[in-house]
Amino acid sequence: MGLLNSLRAEFIDIIEWRDQTSDVLVYRFERHDHEIKVGAQLIVRPGQRAVFVNEGKIADIFNKGTYRLETNNLPVLATLKGWKYGFDSPFKAEVYFINATELLDRKWGTTSPVMIRDADFGAVRLRARGNFAYKIADTNEIISRFVGSRGTFYTNDMEGQLRTRIISSFSDTLGELKIPALDLLTQYDEISALMTEKLNEVFDELGLELLSFTLENVDVPEMVQKAIDERASMGAVGNLNNYTKFQAANAMRDAADNESGMAGGMMGMMVGGQLGGVMNVASQQNTSPTPIATVSCPKCGQAVSENSKFCGGCGADMTPKVNTCPKCSKPVSPSAKFCGECGTALSATCKKCGEELKPTAKFCPSCGTEQ
Repeated sequence: MGLLNSLRAEFIDIIEWRDQTSDVLVYRFERHDHEIKVGAQLIVRPGQRAVFVNEGKIADIFNKGTYRLETNNLPVLATLKGWKYGFDSPFKAEVYFINATELLDRKWGTTSPVMIRDADFGAVRLRARGNFAYKIADTNEIISRFVGSRGTFYTNDMEGQLRTRIISSFSDTLGELKIPALDLLTQYDEISALMTEKLNEVFDELGLELLSFTLENVDVPEMVQKAIDERASMGAVGNLNNYTKFQAANAMRDAADNESGMAGGMMGMMVGGQLGGVMNVASQQNTSPTPIATVSCPKCGQAVSENSKFCGGCGADMTPKVNTCPKCSKPVSPSAKFCGECGTALSATCKKCGEELKPTAKFCPSCGTEQ
């Protein structure tokens, strides 16, 4: 077998990777004793990258294209090999082909429930799933850290670690955002955005570039789903009183269609009446009482009802004082300056000191001047 491989290598002068599949990240081109002929043809297809490794050190890197391997296009390898004036004999080097395509729709999900604290339900267990897309960004990092001496490095070898980091990021994100369990289903974009920000650093450390990340679904416990459904139902009902009447009408219709006939109809009416009564009581209980108008006691200043006849604090008479017109004897307000019936002036002023006087006063109570 060794002789057959050796003879086959003598005739093979094309280095390429034809069998590129989406589940392979890195493929090492197999040659007998890693020996490459002078002037060998290197073919790098679209979505590939070829890397030459000499004694564990990464040398030259080729992007898509067709190359004839000579000193001028192997500058790093020529330096490592000590080729100063070209070379004519076969040389040894490992050639790795990198899958540089975008790896799309990679699935992730929680293998076990993630525990969060919620203000409404206490401890809540959640499951989540989604997808992400990435590609290899740093060739040196992938080969030196993960490939080693392996001939083939698969996506599963990398994505197992990626999924673990994603789930850890999901738990941290929920803890930071503190989103109530009832609102989780409306916050997918916010959760995805923060997770993408966190995961960019993780992928960069591994020599990868995160292209997209999506949170597809969060599975909440049955009790939370029931509460969400009930809240949605209440929002759809709108006017609860009208909803009760509607339910009562349906009950009456169903009872009328029942074999029991009139008895069923009466029962439906009773049910409707009871529901209406319950709703009326609840409505009355939820109605805030009308505030009572108050006035201040002229003697002690305490607030009392405007309908009170006496002050509850000092017992002062709270009955409104009513004056009469000196000319027509009609009742007038104590603050009125003219009679509303005959127009007579109800007040006057002292001709000496200007003190306000009653119309019938003959002397000023302030200065004693005769009026």
